[in-house]
Amino acid sequence: MMLFEDLKLNRQLLNAVADMGYEYATPIQEQAIPQIMAGHDILGIAQTGTGKTAAYLLPVLMKIKYAQGILPRAVITAPTRELVLQISDNLKELSKNTDLRFATLYGGVGPKYQKEVLANGVDIVVATPGRMLDLYLAGLLMFKHIEVLIIDEADKMMDMGFMPQIRRMLEVLPRKRQNLLFSATFAPKVELLAAEFLEYPVKVEVSPQATPVETVTQILYEVPNFKTKVNLLLHLLQHNPDMSRVFVFVRTRLIAENISKYLERKLGVANVRVIHANKGQNTRINAMDAFREGEIRVLVATDVAARGLDIPHVTHVINFDFPVIYEDYVHRIGRTGRAQALGAAITFMNKSERWHLNHLQKLIRMTVPQESIPGDVYIEETPVEEEQDMLRQIDDQRKKDDPTFQGAFHEKKNAVKIAATKARTAKATAKNNTKVGKKIAARAAQGASKTKSKSAVITAGTPKAKGRTFKANTMAIGATAKRQTGNRGKS
Repeated sequence: MMLFEDLKLNRQLLNAVADMGYEYATPIQEQAIPQIMAGHDILGIAQTGTGKTAAYLLPVLMKIKYAQGILPRAVITAPTRELVLQISDNLKELSKNTDLRFATLYGGVGPKYQKEVLANGVDIVVATPGRMLDLYLAGLLMFKHIEVLIIDEADKMMDMGFMPQIRRMLEVLPRKRQNLLFSATFAPKVELLAAEFLEYPVKVEVSPQATPVETVTQILYEVPNFKTKVNLLLHLLQHNPDMSRVFVFVRTRLIAENISKYLERKLGVANVRVIHANKGQNTRINAMDAFREGEIRVLVATDVAARGLDIPHVTHVINFDFPVIYEDYVHRIGRTGRAQALGAAITFMNKSERWHLNHLQKLIRMTVPQESIPGDVYIEETPVEEEQDMLRQIDDQRKKDDPTFQGAFHEKKNAVKIAATKARTAKATAKNNTKVGKKIAARAAQGASKTKSKSAVITAGTPKAKGRTFKANTMAIGATAKRQTGNRGKS
């Protein structure tokens, strides 16, 4: 491992890193920092929790060096407000020994304070794409002095539909600039898309794409329905005191609200918070701060909190709903096991989600160990509507694998048709067999009759038969003569 002292950083940055308690650079920092300081465009891929943020902040701070002018010289974009705030916190820690100024721009709050900060002059802007573009269109943010563009969680940025805003921003940025893209996952299609604004990039990949952190223990439970998931979640929280700081990830805002209210009733209001896109900015910030400080035990969240957030000492991550965007699985479980700490990731899966499990395991190139549901967890009966919904999802999945598949109803209908056709075919075959049998029997009877006639003719030609015939003829002639004699006497 390389010491930060060996990375040719200035004394102000080295002191700040030491104050944060770090001595050795992580692999992504060791490889990326020299390349960025050399002026190369970077495509950085590393597991979550391995220090990607410092990997680009330290060389950018080296390049900007000191406060100058009013317009910003570096722009850092991230997909969510929470991640923007976290980057700003790290930036504040690392730049505390310098006079560099930065602005944090995000939506959900009034722009008045942000406008005042920009008017006073900034060197670095950390922003979500939407708010940054709004302030640019309002004439309050200018890009003509930008030297470095950093896109953090680049794949999520593109997946969330921020490409129009990014392209709009690229149109007004100076052509001569350095571009840095960082993420834990980077699909091939996103890599092709990134080729639009990266010039001969150096690819820094310290681990295969979409690889979970080795310090995280993964467990999978196959659960039949929603209510049983709730029972299992409560059982784990009540019977495992080592679950002291737990992230519970769900798929929708409605489920997040319902789960949080249920856990509040069972564990106490003071132990549970919830964050999702419908929550106000201050509510989300306060919940994250309380969770980070250990004031609450459980934080229920949608994937808004799955990306990039660095919260220390998270002991467990529970995927209440199986992630259907498989890269999100890596980001979710990456909330624990950070900075070489140990952690555990527990995933619930129903039968309609097994299809996703197979695809996820191909992506992460490993099998997620499966365990049986504890015996004292009550298994609820699956409601009819939920069962039908799962069957519909399975049908949709089969259609993706086989475009000719028309669904279970059509499959059953076709099976009935096939069975009826087979029955008709069997009946027709039996009927034909009967007709053929009758013909064979008739032919056999006709053959027997002809054989009998031939036999009679042959028998009539024998001496014994001729004798019987002569005798019969003689008796017939005698009878005739007798009748004639009787007739004469009467006359």
